[in-house]
Amino acid sequence: MGKIVGVDIGGTFTDFVVFDKNRGIFVSKIKALSTPRRPQKAVMRVLSKISKEYQDIDVIVHATTIATNTLLGQVGLEIPRTALITTKGFRDILEIGRQRRPSLYDLFFEKPKPLIPRRFRFEVNERVDGEGRILRKPSEKELLEIVDKILRAGSLSVAICFINSYLNNENEAYVKKFLERHLKGKFICASYEVDNQYREYERMSTTVVNAVLMPIVTEYLTELEKSIEQVIPRAKFLIMKSDGGVSESRFIAKRPATIIESGPAAGVMATRFLGSILGLTELLSFDMGGTTAKAGTIIGGEPTITTEYEVGGKVHAGRIIKGSGYPVRYSFIDLAEVSSGGGSIVWVDEAGGLRVGPLSAGSDPGPACYGRGGDRPTITDAHMVLGRIGDGFLLGGEIKVEKWLAEKAFRRGVDMMDPIEASIGAIKIANSTMAKILRIVTIERGLDPRDFVLTAFGGAGPMHACALAGDLGIRRILIPVFSGLFSALGLIATDYRHVYYRSFMRKTSGLELDELIDVFDDLHREAMKDFSELGVNPNTVVLRDYLDARYYGQGYELLVPVDPMGMRSIEEVERAFHDMHRRVYGYAMEDFEVEIVNVRVEAIGVVSRITLRKMEKFKEDPSSAHVGCREVYFESVDSFVVSNIYRREKLVWGNIIEGPAIIESYDSTIVIEPGWIGRVDEYGNIVVERE
Repeated sequence: MGKIVGVDIGGTFTDFVVFDKNRGIFVSKIKALSTPRRPQKAVMRVLSKISKEYQDIDVIVHATTIATNTLLGQVGLEIPRTALITTKGFRDILEIGRQRRPSLYDLFFEKPKPLIPRRFRFEVNERVDGEGRILRKPSEKELLEIVDKILRAGSLSVAICFINSYLNNENEAYVKKFLERHLKGKFICASYEVDNQYREYERMSTTVVNAVLMPIVTEYLTELEKSIEQVIPRAKFLIMKSDGGVSESRFIAKRPATIIESGPAAGVMATRFLGSILGLTELLSFDMGGTTAKAGTIIGGEPTITTEYEVGGKVHAGRIIKGSGYPVRYSFIDLAEVSSGGGSIVWVDEAGGLRVGPLSAGSDPGPACYGRGGDRPTITDAHMVLGRIGDGFLLGGEIKVEKWLAEKAFRRGVDMMDPIEASIGAIKIANSTMAKILRIVTIERGLDPRDFVLTAFGGAGPMHACALAGDLGIRRILIPVFSGLFSALGLIATDYRHVYYRSFMRKTSGLELDELIDVFDDLHREAMKDFSELGVNPNTVVLRDYLDARYYGQGYELLVPVDPMGMRSIEEVERAFHDMHRRVYGYAMEDFEVEIVNVRVEAIGVVSRITLRKMEKFKEDPSSAHVGCREVYFESVDSFVVSNIYRREKLVWGNIIEGPAIIESYDSTIVIEPGWIGRVDEYGNIVVERE
């Protein structure tokens, strides 16, 4: 066993951690400025440096935002021209969508522009009925005419989505093979490969998003993988997916829609990993980086998952506004996100009100205090004005930060306001905004935030943790070891994860359990075949079985975990659904018929088991880590207080740090408010609690 590297690309910084599997320790951690226009540039610059120091790297796990950035319209990532082939009479489904209005009373509301214009959406005279019987097969003549139009249009990618193909995909499979013969070099995606479920609009949208992303994601991963092979030829290259699992680039290239929320998922999986080590099962994940802040929950030791997501949509107070983006049906870690990070720009609106974000200074030029040309004040500059960040160097000397530059930016950017008052206001606004996303993933989900341990990480997260915990009544905060690089740690603490499902559409009345077991068996075989190709030891693969079920006539389903091999009758399946319905909605209707919509299998295979090594030294007195004092503003007392400053790298197990205090490290800064006490645990994490 050698070393495993985690690489997490953020809007401002790209984070790297190197874990030695033989010794069970992290041997390197690096935070480098991102290169947004060519994110692989920063990745390869650091990997080249790491490869010279460590010769035995065998796994590299990567989280990327390229899929999200493409659909959000990032400069240099233009959406490639894509064609759609669908059943005759259904080409406008993509435009009609659902009757969801993000702004109910907005007379000027416009739906998101379809990813494929109408002139590039082609119809085929084929038909499958509601029972899955083929009534009409597509003709070769009309397909040749469509091929000619696609070639003349210069499309790079083609999406195929036929009505009722979820019941019988024979026509789709035929058309895909035909196009592969006649459209060499084009990317072709059929709906049965990416979303074989009913509801034609969501299925078509998912297929189109996947087809649109295929050229860009494939090019990005291919270029990055070739570059890695040149410097670390023996390393296996894996990519984090939106569901918190990883897979190889050849699988991702076929289903790039699975990595839309790749980066944010890593932080939640890191929280889950740390919780498993510490015996904590109820955790609230809070990740604040340079551009955004994200929140998620770990319940019963597992991240909360959603199967409904809209990419490229509008976000209001942390919520994705339904109907404003492009639906993608896949398993996503349930997150709330807001444009509030260390680089968020502080500005004054036309009415004279102070605002924060959504624009960010990013990595270029970055906050004004970095001295890299930025002249607009940011949240990082506000922390500097308030003494939470001191003059000196960040990232081990790579970035010099100066308070006078931050004050100058505030004087220029927020006229008529004192820099200190403006900084206090900006921090309060940011905290209020971020408290909303924490409420979204707890209170709005029927959960009490006081039952959770707040896990705060990212370069800026630990600076806001006490204020946010106080707002929500949370009494315990966990600041992880390597908190500023914690998402990268999550990348190397995860496993292969693939989800397989099959449309079923059967009522349980008259259904035999053996029929259900046969479908699960087929999906199990498919999963084991894929994991065998990945080189995963079959003895380490865990298969989890689920049903998407509902009462007959309901519009939406519940995800019900089942053990079909351990059940003796279909009545036990019905009982499992009734129990789940009762837990979610508070009641069950046991006289109603149950309908199974999909059969679903989640397959998990071990990549590499890692753990954290305990500290050897125990000491309560933190004086050896004390490096000085300075005046710091604290919101809880609304004044500047002389505070002790500590270096985190010098803290040892058992150290007790009483607030007010600042703990500085290579990758982040921790603010401990008055009335809170921090204790260093045996792994180097800092547990902060109210006195």
